[in-house]
Amino acid sequence: MALRLIAHPFSSYCQKVLIALYENSIGFDYQTLGAPDSPPNLELAQRWPLKRFPLLVDGGQSVMEASIIIEHLDLHYPGRTRWLPADPAAALQVRFVDRFFDHYVQTHQQKVVFDALRPAEQRDARGVADALTALEAAYDWLEQYLEGRTWAVGTAPTLADCSAAPALFYADWTQRIDAARYPKVTAYRERLKAWAPFARAVEEARPFRAYFPLGAPDRD
Repeated sequence: MALRLIAHPFSSYCQKVLIALYENSIGFDYQTLGAPDSPPNLELAQRWPLKRFPLLVDGGQSVMEASIIIEHLDLHYPGRTRWLPADPAAALQVRFVDRFFDHYVQTHQQKVVFDALRPAEQRDARGVADALTALEAAYDWLEQYLEGRTWAVGTAPTLADCSAAPALFYADWTQRIDAARYPKVTAYRERLKAWAPFARAVEEARPFRAYFPLGAPDRD
């Protein structure tokens, strides 16, 4: 049975998985989420009551959470690019950097975006300010970490770069990455934008940019 991915093109976590699928030319059926009563949405709710996406269907198995989906693909559908190094210490570093982008970039960026979607009287100005401060702290750490690096860990793309690409793409829309202050982060983001599987995911998401509540910039 072919793989099926329940996802939406504009979602950063869905793009994270799409990178892994596209990079290794893994065939799959793309089930695009839509209206609440659409078949993909109903199936998502049935398979995963938390309704978080993406969700991969592999035969009778439901695989949830983007990082776990990529590790599942690496284990069962290995391709030219392996997302976790064979060396356990290097694999641990990849998992750490993956967690960094999810917890310290994506989470804070999404706090700002989700707040903008709320009615004005329900917004959390203090929470947004704290999230933006946390994003700057993440940029500070990353600027030092990227010294001498092309990819996040080692000399080839890994799970960490799958995480970094959409995280930094949308983070820059939310809290601009100052090129003068963060030249290494800026250059890394540009390299990720040029990475073929992510560039494809970005183009597929382009028709949905009006959904971005802070206003999608023209620069990307």
